[in-house]
Amino acid sequence: MADTKKKILVADDNPAILDALKIMLEEEGYEVETTVDGATVQDIKAPLPDLLLLDIWMSGIDGRNVCKLLKSNATTKHIPVIMISATKDIEQIAKDSGADDCVSKPFQMEHLLAIVAKHVNKH
Repeated sequence: MADTKKKILVADDNPAILDALKIMLEEEGYEVETTVDGATVQDIKAPLPDLLLLDIWMSGIDGRNVCKLLKSNATTKHIPVIMISATKDIEQIAKDSGADDCVSKPFQMEHLLAIVAKHVNKH
């Protein structure tokens, strides 16, 4: 089996959160790409990530719509999407959007890493 790093795309409009997540996830051995622009996630191209961490509220685009779009596309519907938000209804929003999981902000890194690991290790 090839020892390739799992690739994670993190989309959040807060650069400080992106930096923190990138550092933590890379320390766990993941390859991490970040974006503050929801539109780039919507138009995702190969090589596709193994997992997407998606903020619900991003400037100019709603993460719920991005998730629905990805889950309705045959090319991207298999990518696990974990929604992250400070919204109190995050669990319902994630479910309604077709996300695979969700994490409330502020989050514990250990909790987030456990959820990420759970989804990237499903083959």
